[in-house]
Amino acid sequence: MQQKYIGKAISRVDGPAKVTGTAKYAAEYNVPDLHYGYVVNSTIANGEIEKINLTKAAMVDGVVKIYTHENRPSTAWLSLNYADMDAPPGKPFVPMHNNKVVYNGQPIAMVVAKSFEVARYAASLITVEYKADKSDTDLVANLQNARDPKKGLASFLKPPPPKPKGNAAKAYEAAPLKAGGSFYHGVEHHNPMEPFATTVVYEDKDKLKIYDKTQGSVNTQMYVANVFGLKFKDVRVLSPFVGGAFGSGLRPQYQLFLSVMAALDMQCNVRLTLNRHQMFTFGHRPATLQNTFYGADADGKLQSIQHESVAETSTYEDYTEIVVNWANMIYPSPNVNLQYKLAPLNMASPMDMRAPGGATGMHPVEITIDELAHQAGMDPVEFRLLNYTDEDETTGKPYSSKELKECFKQAAEKFGWAKRNPQPRSMRRGHKLVGWGMATGIWEAMQVPTRAEAILTADGKLTVRSATADFGTGTYTVMAQIAADAMGMSLDNVTFELGDSDMPFAPISGGSFTAASCGTAVQAACLGLKKKLLKKAQSTNAEYKSVNLDDIAFVDGQLQPTNSAVKPIAYTDLAAASKNKQIASKNMGWPQMMKQRKYTRAAHSAIFAEVEVDEDFGVVKVTRLVSAIAAGKILNPKTARSQILGGMVWGISKALREESVMDHRIGRFMNTNLGEYHTPVNADIHQLDVIFVEEDDQIVNDLGIKGIGEIGLVGVPPAIANAIFHATGKRVRNLPIKLNDLM
Repeated sequence: MQQKYIGKAISRVDGPAKVTGTAKYAAEYNVPDLHYGYVVNSTIANGEIEKINLTKAAMVDGVVKIYTHENRPSTAWLSLNYADMDAPPGKPFVPMHNNKVVYNGQPIAMVVAKSFEVARYAASLITVEYKADKSDTDLVANLQNARDPKKGLASFLKPPPPKPKGNAAKAYEAAPLKAGGSFYHGVEHHNPMEPFATTVVYEDKDKLKIYDKTQGSVNTQMYVANVFGLKFKDVRVLSPFVGGAFGSGLRPQYQLFLSVMAALDMQCNVRLTLNRHQMFTFGHRPATLQNTFYGADADGKLQSIQHESVAETSTYEDYTEIVVNWANMIYPSPNVNLQYKLAPLNMASPMDMRAPGGATGMHPVEITIDELAHQAGMDPVEFRLLNYTDEDETTGKPYSSKELKECFKQAAEKFGWAKRNPQPRSMRRGHKLVGWGMATGIWEAMQVPTRAEAILTADGKLTVRSATADFGTGTYTVMAQIAADAMGMSLDNVTFELGDSDMPFAPISGGSFTAASCGTAVQAACLGLKKKLLKKAQSTNAEYKSVNLDDIAFVDGQLQPTNSAVKPIAYTDLAAASKNKQIASKNMGWPQMMKQRKYTRAAHSAIFAEVEVDEDFGVVKVTRLVSAIAAGKILNPKTARSQILGGMVWGISKALREESVMDHRIGRFMNTNLGEYHTPVNADIHQLDVIFVEEDDQIVNDLGIKGIGEIGLVGVPPAIANAIFHATGKRVRNLPIKLNDLM
């Protein structure tokens, strides 16, 4: 019998290509007669360009052309043409549209030369004269300008906070137990290993083949076609390998626009790669200031939840996140008031960054809950169980599944939580204070329409294709597993292909919805293929005339009827009967909206952290982390564990390391390199344990799966912060937590 692959720990099928270097990324394709671009970025945050002096740069041997706002070719005039699948309300940024500067680092010129080195050198010779205006880049100093976000399509994908319930302020004042405070975290940048790059191959009659770093080849295709007035079929985007993205590849970045513009204008092949410094000159996780006011009765039951957030956005778009909604999704309260506002600043539009809004909002939620538990004299786990709910109180709907209690149980047992002394500063290891803390995580389980094609060739091999993306998440592998099980074939005979806009439609890949969305499409395509195989069998074998699809098992590369009198037929025999032509089916995977609409669908987690804090110097070491994850059926425990481990490491980074530091006098980020933008290194990472809690969800989708990209991160920073409080008795609310906060 055919073995089942779903649920098996399968190594990445794309692993060999990556470790041997045969996997190619956007800036690595060998293209003949290639021209190279290099971008010049603004050095002011607000104002106008009065003069750009190109004389010296233009004289450099090898320079072909220099573009500025004064000579760049015209593109679409309607703002809507520049919108992409992830565009927030407002007017998308258009590079070199005019002489206006709206943020520091904005691209204002591009040199195109016969080599990268010449382009870079010539760019250094360009001088710019500005008329600078006052810039506002400090969120805290501009809170008076905060307002409600503008509404648009993003409001459907990122719903605003629910209407207030009861009288939260009055209930808070009357509550015997009160907790809360102000929580601030600054800007963070994605910094994937692969910098953003685009290689444009110019073909006859304005046809383009584009190698782009993107989390959505179709999104890039649509953007290029709409902006430059091309037919969709004349733009092919390929992105089979992406060296990390974390949300930064959801929207087209400016190197795509500029390289395509130059290729079309000069009718030649162009490559534009951003350096590490330039990776700080576009979207980021926004700086956010939050305030919480939670009240509970003497027994610890929540009576009031107030959560306010102000986040920065650009002056041209209203980027929003779901920040404050999470509190009442997890904890029931009769009185709730959730408020979310934006403050426009002279910065690039923020952009989705792993667990956008969730990693931001769950931090104050879980610290405030921990503070209430401490005031009540209750164990943090017991306090959460007292305030547990199986319903999403923001919608009044039950969860399609929620095994959070089991997460608490299994993670606490693994961690040894029962041995915890609840008194802060009570646990030591030599000269180090030891703290144990925990937190809860939640992330929505979404699914969006996606298309896939299943192709059976004459040699009995199966190829499944979709234009989705794999940026390190294991999509290549888990989709092949789904297809192998659906068709009853050996995984060795199954290939999954992605990252090509010529393939069946797929939306941007992010938000932890790719596995559910593309997986459902793969199942649909395989079902369509099975129907075609049966039809072929019925047309060539009389004994199959009365056999229905439900009467057949598709195993071991064969149609095996349950009626033993009917002989099995191999897929290869059916292909031969088709004159060795491939048999294919292209199908759409749809969310079961009528079935899903009565439920809230989400993944949950429980995170337990141990820290050591040097009593004299405030140095924090995260010595242990245990994450228990309830995310439906786990397709591949090996790749899934890698996802959660990555989220845990990022949680350590967010709690203790990561921050983009800006000089507000000039509105410029100062630590735009990997030496000064601090992230954890091997010496910072110690014992990390992952537990997948069994969860059966018949509602979320046919596969019963929930995404895991975000849930691995959201609860880690507050768990670490709560552990630091237990170790030191100091409640630090801002991120990252620094030495001087604890000394």
